[in-house]
Amino acid sequence: MTSSTLVKDYMTRNVITVNPDTPNAEVIQLMKQTGHDGFPVKTNGEVIGMVTAFDLLLKPWVHEVKDIMSTDIVVADQSMSLNDAARVMFRMGISRLPVINEEGHLVGIITNTDIVRSHIERSTPMKVRYFKKTLEQLYDIKTRLVHKKVPIDKLRPTQNRVYADELQGRTYELKRGLAEPTIVVKTGNRYILVDGHHRTVAALKLGYEEIDSYVITLDQDIKLGMEKTADKEGIFTLEDIEIIDDAQHPLIAITGPLRKEIDKGAKK
Repeated sequence: MTSSTLVKDYMTRNVITVNPDTPNAEVIQLMKQTGHDGFPVKTNGEVIGMVTAFDLLLKPWVHEVKDIMSTDIVVADQSMSLNDAARVMFRMGISRLPVINEEGHLVGIITNTDIVRSHIERSTPMKVRYFKKTLEQLYDIKTRLVHKKVPIDKLRPTQNRVYADELQGRTYELKRGLAEPTIVVKTGNRYILVDGHHRTVAALKLGYEEIDSYVITLDQDIKLGMEKTADKEGIFTLEDIEIIDDAQHPLIAITGPLRKEIDKGAKK
């Protein structure tokens, strides 16, 4: 994340809001339906408060939002740098900021999840540039990079398995528009999927026909080493990929043993 990255680049624009007269029972149902634990309270386009799960759990029960919402709230301007928004959220111990425009109207919401996403997505362009340069040096060719949607049924996978738990995470990201682009190499008339197999399989299962991708196009038709390996393993379509559901993704497995060690320490 750079200082030029702005809140408006990562905020969620379609904000679910409630009004002061919304019954708190409806807010609880809304939390169950959406998985969100707080909503801005809005009248005439302006934010006048926030109602959160903490309000509903810790304060005496009342029937309407106006009697329980927090009115001492912090908002962010959409042109604020994401770094500054992260500092505010960290220092004030809050997980979300309603975002307003110059007229003071609510235009979005930025959460700690969006801050984490900005860091993850930052690594992808670096990975793409490194892979592009490697291809050019390895095959002594020129390449061209474009960011576009690629038809999923044209992708040639190069990985023979994916993990069910990681698929669940990627499905969550895709449904919320949080997944970073895949990395694809176009050589001849073939689209070789280099990075993003979990995202692509999840997108296929969701019924998507295209997936957001960085596409590196080679100026020659070259059969890449990873394509030859996929040939040997019989991986030609996404249907050939095995979904592993009896083992955890390596990244998840790392956290398991660490969590157990922490639990042991807490019992001592």
